Amino acid sequence: MGAMNDLFDTVDDTLTTVSLASATDLAGFRLHARRLLAAHVAPAQVSWHCRDAPTLDLFANGSLEDQTESATDANLTPPPALVTVPADFLALCQTVILHSDPQRFGLLYRLLWRLVHEPGLRHDPLDADRVEAARLAHAVRRDMHKMKAFVRFRPLEDEIFRSQPLDGPLHVAWFEPQHHIVAAITPFFVRRFSQMRWAILTPECSVHWDGSRAQFGPGAHRDEAPPADAGEQLWLTYYQHIFNPARLKLKMMQKEMPRRYWHNLPEAQFISTLSASAAERQAQMIDSQPSTPYRRIPIAPVSAHVLARGQPALTRHEPFTLATLKDAAEACRSCPVGQHATQAVCGEGPVHPRLMVVGEQPGDQEDLQGRPFVGPAGQLFDQALAQLGYSRTDLFITNAVKHFKFEPRGRRRMHKSPSQHEAAACLQWLDHEISLVKPGALLALGATAAASLLGRHVAVMSERGQWFTRFDGLRVLVTLHPAALLRMPAHDYEAAYSRWLQDLRLALNDPVTAR
Repeated sequence: MGAMNDLFDTVDDTLTTVSLASATDLAGFRLHARRLLAAHVAPAQVSWHCRDAPTLDLFANGSLEDQTESATDANLTPPPALVTVPADFLALCQTVILHSDPQRFGLLYRLLWRLVHEPGLRHDPLDADRVEAARLAHAVRRDMHKMKAFVRFRPLEDEIFRSQPLDGPLHVAWFEPQHHIVAAITPFFVRRFSQMRWAILTPECSVHWDGSRAQFGPGAHRDEAPPADAGEQLWLTYYQHIFNPARLKLKMMQKEMPRRYWHNLPEAQFISTLSASAAERQAQMIDSQPSTPYRRIPIAPVSAHVLARGQPALTRHEPFTLATLKDAAEACRSCPVGQHATQAVCGEGPVHPRLMVVGEQPGDQEDLQGRPFVGPAGQLFDQALAQLGYSRTDLFITNAVKHFKFEPRGRRRMHKSPSQHEAAACLQWLDHEISLVKPGALLALGATAAASLLGRHVAVMSERGQWFTRFDGLRVLVTLHPAALLRMPAHDYEAAYSRWLQDLRLALNDPVTAR
């Protein structure tokens, strides 16, 4: 009891109440803290609260109105003084002030007071106040990290979209942060999704980005966020299919994805079911025998001079047609990939289209069916075309490489990116297709296609959505391959898909190639 009596003896009859403008009013806190220090007001004699959420500290007594009236500027007559503190203390204040703990202002002022009056404190990392401040800062940073990871945007066709559809829909997300982090995290979302209109709704406040500036508004309710759409259902289907039971670690997953976020994550509805069946599915994978791909092309020897020169093993002197082109590509052994594929997959579509779409190479389903873009990536591409009012029958669709390159893993054939040599060996078939089809323009999906069409390395992320001109005068627009979207984390998918649609819209609606 002696220590507690000493504690309360430090509190005299006058209690200075400080009213900050908001829960994150760092500028106001710094100003008042300097004035309090200059007036030699001890931490135990200060009561901190915010005007928008009045919460008093341990030593507050009486009504808020009474205390506010008793705390006059006369108590703080000395001007603010410059205070020398460790360089990282301001950064600590900037983070801790975002915490939801109502005692955070008192803790920070107490630390400031002690740093000024106890110089040895800065060398004591185990001090209770310093440990508590570090704990609050860590909780804020973790909350910000989780908001970056778990925000899920859903498209909303608002009035702006209906009047100006080329600007794209408004993407709305609902999130429930534990702390006052919305304003602090907004610059991240502005940088990440600057090309689309979006809004993030939270119970405390909301932020809306119109493409040029961010505006903050009052809090919202979860029901104000839009419901799931077809794109989200496609992502959920993909999420279930990529689940690998052999890599499941429930404790680690729950550490990185705490349960309190699950009710706002669409994929969380499958976690319990997939986890319960993980052991059984893993046993089935172990018992399964590797499969041998069905072959339709006989293995032909590849001579050293053919590989060195990058020329096809089959030489044709008569002019190619699309039909004879496929036959020639079937027998091509300019690289080893053709020896292991089921068949060559050439392009399909009309002659003289406004746009010729070039992907990387056939996938597993394309290799089996002999048609380009019929697997998961092709289905996503068809969905995007339909959303933009087009069909694949309007375009000529092909790949830069005509055979499926893969490596067997159990019963599955896993895609393996073609090398520069393999893409160069297939370039002649792509050039023949372009000369036969005579498209108005070219759309390169991914780095391999872009490099084959432009003859140079292409940085897709920095050069996407731009028109370039080939040596033959044809214009080429570069964008992501749809498979890249399917591999993206869930929290990045909506924004990436929206921007990808903008690239496709630019290519399809190009007035130069319109016929």
